[in-house]
Amino acid sequence: MRQFWPYIKTQQGLFALAGFALITKVLSRLIAPWPLKLIFDFVLVPDAHNAELDWPLLRDMSSQTLLLVLAFAIVATAALRAMSAYVSLVGLSIAASRVVTEVRADLYAHLQRLSLSFYHKTKSGDLITRITSDMDTLRSTTVNAALPLVVDTLTLISMVVVMFWIDWELALIAMGILPLFLISSIKLTKRIKKVSRQQRKRESAMAATAAEAIGAIKVVQALSLEGRLEKIFGDDNRQSLEDSAQTQQLSAGLQRTAEILVAIATAFVLWRGALIVQQGGATPGDLLVFITYLKTAFKPTRDLAKEAAKISKAIASGERILDLFDVVPAVQNNHGAIAALPFKGEVAFNNVYFAYESNRMILEDVSFEVSAGERIALVGPSGGGKSTLVSLLLRLYDPLLGQVCIDGKDIRDYTIESVRQQVSIVLQESVLFGATVRENIAYGALNATEKEIEQAAKLANAHDFIMQLPHGYDTLMSERGATLSGGQRQRIAIARAAIRKARIVILDEPTVGLDNKSEKSVNEALRRLTEGSTTFLITHDLRASKNFDRLFYIEKGRIIESGTHTDLMHQSGHYAALYQLQTAMISDRLKQAAAPI
Repeated sequence: MRQFWPYIKTQQGLFALAGFALITKVLSRLIAPWPLKLIFDFVLVPDAHNAELDWPLLRDMSSQTLLLVLAFAIVATAALRAMSAYVSLVGLSIAASRVVTEVRADLYAHLQRLSLSFYHKTKSGDLITRITSDMDTLRSTTVNAALPLVVDTLTLISMVVVMFWIDWELALIAMGILPLFLISSIKLTKRIKKVSRQQRKRESAMAATAAEAIGAIKVVQALSLEGRLEKIFGDDNRQSLEDSAQTQQLSAGLQRTAEILVAIATAFVLWRGALIVQQGGATPGDLLVFITYLKTAFKPTRDLAKEAAKISKAIASGERILDLFDVVPAVQNNHGAIAALPFKGEVAFNNVYFAYESNRMILEDVSFEVSAGERIALVGPSGGGKSTLVSLLLRLYDPLLGQVCIDGKDIRDYTIESVRQQVSIVLQESVLFGATVRENIAYGALNATEKEIEQAAKLANAHDFIMQLPHGYDTLMSERGATLSGGQRQRIAIARAAIRKARIVILDEPTVGLDNKSEKSVNEALRRLTEGSTTFLITHDLRASKNFDRLFYIEKGRIIESGTHTDLMHQSGHYAALYQLQTAMISDRLKQAAAPI
């Protein structure tokens, strides 16, 4: 309630209407058995009503008239109950759906802003399950289980009061089952809640396994992993089935317990009530009203037993949703952060330390300065910290110690969005979204015009092949752009980076895996993209970095060597050794390719 109260407040009008309808429904339930009582006491057994409840108006009516009036009262009461039930159900359904829609939107927005460190530890399938299935479970249970229980609980309280007013002795007999029911329900609902939590975890695990396998289906089929992943999915599926069966078993046991206890209470009330009626202490109509109340009042006990599994599952879903809201982004705007002015492109790292885990430092005491428009190549073995370094520049992470500065100012003094909007990036595996080509390019700058989109595509050598697509720029991309070649995907990604017109550009292995023709076309596009911009290139192909202004050889989180290609070759250090090795390997491959078969 604390978490969702701001959302609930926005729908207070609908909730108030639903609440009024609920009260009306409870009152109609209280009234419902009284026409039957009057028919018994004034029509069927006209001498049964006692003097204390002698109603002159009813007594003076003829039997036929009274019967007609009471029959109409039964219909009117039923109509009132039906109408109030309709209004309460529709009102609460609409309000609950609106609340869940707003919560889901805010949860999605919250997830978008969580740091990469969170996603490294969390499976995407589990997050999707929380946003979709858990939210739907919460909404449907609120309307289909919680609402009836609220009505039944109010009815129980009201009817117990009336039952004591009618006959305190019979009311005490009826209430005798409550302690027994509470003990059994508390015990069983705890077990149901525990099993429901386990089941939700199993379902999330299945979703994660399925999402992982489908997202990497090419690798799964290439490595013949279908059987292995089917076994993992099947184990979770069977365990979820067992949890579901256990939940239903416990719920059914609670329901049967409630029915037996209500039956026992009804039997005792009938036995004692019949004796009281025979002794003249009550009328048959009084006993009828009392038994009707007893049956209706204890409906919550049966409903609670019946809906215990749903409610427990909804509680587990609600907890999983709140767990996500409780996650605090590791990277946030500092207090007083301002929007960055257009960057010139000067970059500096001052004694930067960074670690994903406290026991393993990824970057150690990294310091360097880069002038605006300078082109820097980051080379070195995998795992040395190259990608982490540029991730700090994008504020995907913040350093543990030290400063990352742009134009002489710590980027933590700027808002995150204003920093990222002024940095363009082209990745090794560029992701295209399930949207049109035009929209994929425009994601680089959402306010871009048609002309700017086309200019960016031409700069990226993408315009010609885009025009050959079935619908040109309006061609809808498949997921991740799977229907395009690697070179085509990369050129659209370059167009997306180019439309941003950023003064800082990051290239992370942008030509890996491309054939010679595609690589040449992509390199031409990259050259135009980075012209005049401060550029950071991450590469293992030292030929690509040869003509850059400076090269940083990074190993074990430190910049071991820096300088131009010529400088580093003269130093005869790590870079020179690696360059000579790569050159020799390429030379051997060329000789083998030229050799006759």
